[in-house]
Amino acid sequence: TIRGVTSSKTRSIGRMMKTMNNRWGEACLAPTLHQHRAKIPVMITGEIKSQIDRIWDAFWSGGIANPLEVIEQITYLLFIKRLDEIHTLAEKRANRTGEAMQNGVFNSEQNSLRWSHFKNFSASQMFDVVDSKVFPFIKNLQNELADSTYAHHMKDARFTIPNAGLLGKVVEMLDRVPMEERDTKGDVYEYMLGKIASAGQNGQFRTPRHIIRLMVELMQPRPDDTICDPACGTAGFLVSAAEYLGEHHASLFFDEKDKKHFNETLFNGFDFDSTMLRIGSMNMLLHGVENPNITHRDSLAEEHSSIEGEYSMILANPPFAGSLDYDSTSKDLQRVVKTKKTELLFIALFLRLLRPGGRAAVIVPDGVLFGSSTAHKTLRRILVEEQRLDGIVSMPGGVFKPYAGVSTAILLFTKTDSGGTDDVWFYDMKADGFSLDDKRTGLDASKHENNNLPDIIARWHCRDGEEERARPRTAQSFRVPKSEIEANGYDLSINRYKEVTYQTVEHAPPSQLLAELRVLESQIANELGELEVLLR
Repeated sequence: TIRGVTSSKTRSIGRMMKTMNNRWGEACLAPTLHQHRAKIPVMITGEIKSQIDRIWDAFWSGGIANPLEVIEQITYLLFIKRLDEIHTLAEKRANRTGEAMQNGVFNSEQNSLRWSHFKNFSASQMFDVVDSKVFPFIKNLQNELADSTYAHHMKDARFTIPNAGLLGKVVEMLDRVPMEERDTKGDVYEYMLGKIASAGQNGQFRTPRHIIRLMVELMQPRPDDTICDPACGTAGFLVSAAEYLGEHHASLFFDEKDKKHFNETLFNGFDFDSTMLRIGSMNMLLHGVENPNITHRDSLAEEHSSIEGEYSMILANPPFAGSLDYDSTSKDLQRVVKTKKTELLFIALFLRLLRPGGRAAVIVPDGVLFGSSTAHKTLRRILVEEQRLDGIVSMPGGVFKPYAGVSTAILLFTKTDSGGTDDVWFYDMKADGFSLDDKRTGLDASKHENNNLPDIIARWHCRDGEEERARPRTAQSFRVPKSEIEANGYDLSINRYKEVTYQTVEHAPPSQLLAELRVLESQIANELGELEVLLR
């Protein structure tokens, strides 16, 4: 293929190269694509979705229109319901063994605080009990549950449901939602969280779940990993990693040490928004992670700069386009890259948090890849020369619509502190299974032109075979040697390296086009004349 020109000869060469590539990829790609497409995620039914929609509508008609406040109040009620479930299990265990009850939540005088009891009260009585007794109780738990992550984030819980009628209606509807199974609980809560995004208020929207899953599939977390998201929000990345481990490493739940690691130390998330911490903690709990390390922390602040080399994996979509004061930002991060831009500071933070050999998959705005400031260039040079930059997945601008149209990319790298970048794998994502307009309508995901995600995962895990002779620069994925990236000033934008071919289009000569236009004009004149006759 010759850049900018396509003749019949070069088209033949292109077809031959494509055939060679297809033959190379069959053995490697086919099993991976099959495995990815064969996964059938647990999905809640339309009836359950309708039940949740009615709960949401009840809040809106009852005077709570802020989506974050709605999900926060639902989170409190789910936590209260969860406490009753824990106590009920302890009761059944005691009755079965004939021994004294252990790990109970309520004493004999607190039965009215249990979900299974107050749900049967009149609306006014229920409102009084929940407002004056249950909420103070969950804010001041005294048993061993008080040390759990989700209990800790309930300490500043505020009951804002305005009247007894709304509370009675919501409790009744929540009680009808079938949430006995862990997978169903998790999917129900994920559906609720999706309403934060669909409402699009307060600047709160989540990374699309399928993009999160893509990044987790690229990283393939293991049971011995220690995963961190320093800007965790609703903990979507951590939840997806937990689901992946449950699907691929179910044996970890049969080993007490692995199970304890899974429930307490494997997942780590930081955020400085208390509401997000409560929501994220509940999201993890309902997905089967009992006590994750979800912590209140401004990840870029000076007081948290002592944390270094603790994690084997970073999965994150940090805030973009923010600008911080130098005085409020960690001096250690400023020594890596002197900047006020949050997207650059977070990458410096990721390098600090990772232990040697640790891996990262993070979303960055395209400007990080080609920005011309000293800070941009310095950070890219560090990734290429001092660490190992493994790959870049360029995403189309519509992925985050309707809330943001900025083009983004997934940055994939390994912390080595000793270099190791030989070449960088690039993928040009054109489609993610949804339309790229504000509606984000689901498309037929079985077609490659509508959904590149299975191909991205397959080719990433087979990327060692993607030498340039097998994958030309006109393909969706290819590898670029480090020397070429260095020669281009560490520019990492895919358009710098992707070759575009143009087909020669032969147009009719101008004299023929003019003759055709005259014929059209004559036809129009005749039809106008006929129309005038009809209108007389």
